[in-house]
Amino acid sequence: MTKSELIAALAAANPHLRQPDVELIVATIFEEITTALARGDRVELRGFGAFSAKKRDARTGRNPRTGEAVAVSGKAVPYFKPGKELRERVNGGPLQQPRRSAPVRAAD
Repeated sequence: MTKSELIAALAAANPHLRQPDVELIVATIFEEITTALARGDRVELRGFGAFSAKKRDARTGRNPRTGEAVAVSGKAVPYFKPGKELRERVNGGPLQQPRRSAPVRAAD
């Protein structure tokens, strides 16, 4: 699914929202996730997964054409770890409703 397909699906599922509003919502969510990762923060979406930035140390690589050693600087790369519910749904497991906590009863 592409970003435009996601926007179209959300707009169809929410007819009370205009398409430009849905585009703004999707763009804002992606921008906030990107900004948080750039700051080094972790973004967790319960039931879906967690985005984080992993650090890769500097290393010596090789030029594949010449075999010459090349210095590769350290960097941060985005990483996604799927949540349990997402893994189960993708692997064809049972589709369960999200868990809800039991209602809190007042003590007598």
